Amino acid sequence: MNELDATLNVLKVFGLGSLSFFIAFLYAPFLTKILYRLKLWKQQGGKQALFGGEASVFNSLKKEERKVPRMGGILIWGSALLVTIIFWALGKYPDGNFFIKLNFLSRSQTWLPLFTLIAASLIGLVDDFFQVRNKGLYFAGGLDLSKRILLVVGIGLIGAWWFYAKLEISTIWIPWLGAVDMGIGFIILFVAVMLAAFSSGVIDGIDGLAAGVMAAIFSAYSGIAFFQNQIDLATFCAVIVGGLLAFLWFNIPPARFFMGETGMLGLTTTLTVVAFLTDAVVTLPLIAFPLALTTASDILQGLSRKLRGKKLFLVAPLHHHFEAKGWPSYKVTMRFWVVSVVFAVIGMVVTLMGK
Repeated sequence: MNELDATLNVLKVFGLGSLSFFIAFLYAPFLTKILYRLKLWKQQGGKQALFGGEASVFNSLKKEERKVPRMGGILIWGSALLVTIIFWALGKYPDGNFFIKLNFLSRSQTWLPLFTLIAASLIGLVDDFFQVRNKGLYFAGGLDLSKRILLVVGIGLIGAWWFYAKLEISTIWIPWLGAVDMGIGFIILFVAVMLAAFSSGVIDGIDGLAAGVMAAIFSAYSGIAFFQNQIDLATFCAVIVGGLLAFLWFNIPPARFFMGETGMLGLTTTLTVVAFLTDAVVTLPLIAFPLALTTASDILQGLSRKLRGKKLFLVAPLHHHFEAKGWPSYKVTMRFWVVSVVFAVIGMVVTLMGK
C-alpha cells in the first residue's frame, strides 16, 4: 500500500464517520419534533420483575420517563444508511474514481452488517410502536419476548448461512492459539452469540449509557478492522460511531428521546456480525465487557432468586443496582463509559496481538 492509499483509507474512515455525525446531528431536531408531535412515548410505565410481579425498586427509580419519546435509535441507523447510499450512488457516476474509493458497500465486508442493522432496527421499530401504543402481548405493550427471540434467531440464521455458504467461513480465531474449524457448528455458535448480544440490550436503561458504551465498542472494532485492512468494514463501524455520538449529544440528561429497541436491537445484532467478520468473536466479551457484565448480572439475579429465594443485587441489571444504592445516574453512566473505553482498548490489543 502506497502513502496515497493509506491517506485515503484514513480519510475514508474518519471522514465518513464525521459526516455521519453531522448528518445525524442536523436531522435530530426534525426527528425530535416528529416524535413529540406523535407522542411516541410509553403510555404505561414500569416493568415486571424477572419472575413476574412488579419490579418495585426499578419502578421507583423511573418515575419521570413516560413523557420522553422512544425510537431515537432511528437517528443512528438512519444516518448510517444515508451515508452508505450517498457514497454508493456517487461511486456510480462516470469519472467518479475518487468516490468509488470512498464507497464502502462491499459484498465481503459490509453487505451483511448493513442488512442486519436495517432488518433488526425495523423489527425494533415495530416493537417500539407497539410499546408506545400499548399494543401486543408483552407487559406494557410490545412484541412478545418469544417472538422477538424467534426474529433474532431468523436474522442469525441468515447471517450464519451467509458466512458459511457465501463467504465460506466456518472458523473462529482464538488469540495466540490459531483458527478452529467449527464446521456446521459455526451456524449454531453464530446464532448463540447473536442471542447473547441481543440479551445485553438491557443496558439501555440510563440516559447516555448505552450510546456511550456502544460508541466505545464499535470504535474498537473499527480499529481492529482497519489494522486488518478491512477498510470498508472499518468505515461502516466508524459511520455507526458517528451516529451514536450524535444520538448521545441529545440523549445526555435530560434525554430528548430514548434509543428504544429500534436502536439496541439493530446495534447488538450488528455487533455480532462485525465480531465474526473481524475474527474477534472470542474477544467480544472483553471488548464489550459492560454488555457481558450487564447480561451476567441479570442472569445471576434470576438464579439467586430461584435457588436462594433472595436477590443478589438490589435491582438488576447492574447499573440500576448502583442507582438504587444512591449513585446519581450521571456517575453510573460516566463510570460505565470509562470501563467501556478501557476494556475496548484491551480487547482490541489482545485481538491484534493474538493474530
